[in-house]
Amino acid sequence: MDWLERTRTLRQWARNGTRAPHKPLLLLYALGRYQEDADGELRYSAVEDDLQRLLTEYGPPHRTSPAYPFHHLVSDGVWEVRTDRGPGSPGTVLRDLRQSGAAGRLAPDLRAALDRDPGLLGRMARVLLDQHFPPSLHGELCEAVGLDPEPVGTERRVSVARRQRDRRMRESVLTAYEYRCAFCGYDGRFGTAPVGLEAAHVRWWALGGPDDVDNGLCLCALHHKLFDKGALGVGDGLRILVSQRFVGHSAAARDQVTALAGRPLLGPRPGTSPVADIHRDWHTSQVFQGAPRPAAVG
Repeated sequence: MDWLERTRTLRQWARNGTRAPHKPLLLLYALGRYQEDADGELRYSAVEDDLQRLLTEYGPPHRTSPAYPFHHLVSDGVWEVRTDRGPGSPGTVLRDLRQSGAAGRLAPDLRAALDRDPGLLGRMARVLLDQHFPPSLHGELCEAVGLDPEPVGTERRVSVARRQRDRRMRESVLTAYEYRCAFCGYDGRFGTAPVGLEAAHVRWWALGGPDDVDNGLCLCALHHKLFDKGALGVGDGLRILVSQRFVGHSAAARDQVTALAGRPLLGPRPGTSPVADIHRDWHTSQVFQGAPRPAAVG
């Protein structure tokens, strides 16, 4: 059994670039719990809140239920569900999952494979992370599911995607934005090298976003993370969106985040393609969370 290929080809609802990370999030969570207790089961009523938090933080903007992946991941052959009455899932109705004592865990053949090859867990986790989430979220997502893939020495050699990133994109994007953050203008250097500046994909590379300048923004590390989390976005007229879900009371939070609402992007330089509408619209519908704040006054 090629467990990496099975992980890579989880069946997901897909239409017009819509994000559907429900199954990958559940499988990451299950791998983290397996790492903690290889023999444990995940009773739905006990883990529902954890799974809902993961979907809220790392899923699409619209609210979805963890009942969907808990039931449907069985069809991918990596997960099993049983109830107090015996094997089999009761479906996706929340009441049935709770009252039937539904519990899930990794499929027996997968548990046996993980027991034979402990490094498989880290390689599977790397496939899920690289295929469904931007690199800026990998570390905190591993922490959120209690997963430590790093002890495995081979995970970074796994070919996760069928295409390769263009290593020239970073330099092209930073040059287009003249080595300053498009949101705040930060342009720090350490010696002669830019520091804390990153090339952010607007439409995530993992979800089909191209390595083109019109799908990129030069952002500082803070604003890159907030952009990928959906706290920041780019609206009509290439003006900055700030989610009403973002809360910060310090002067730093106000100056660095909430005061950005409605400001125009800084760059790119004349003659360079700005963010394309198709990529901007994807980020707004699939990543940006909640309603935008009104434009800052003053």
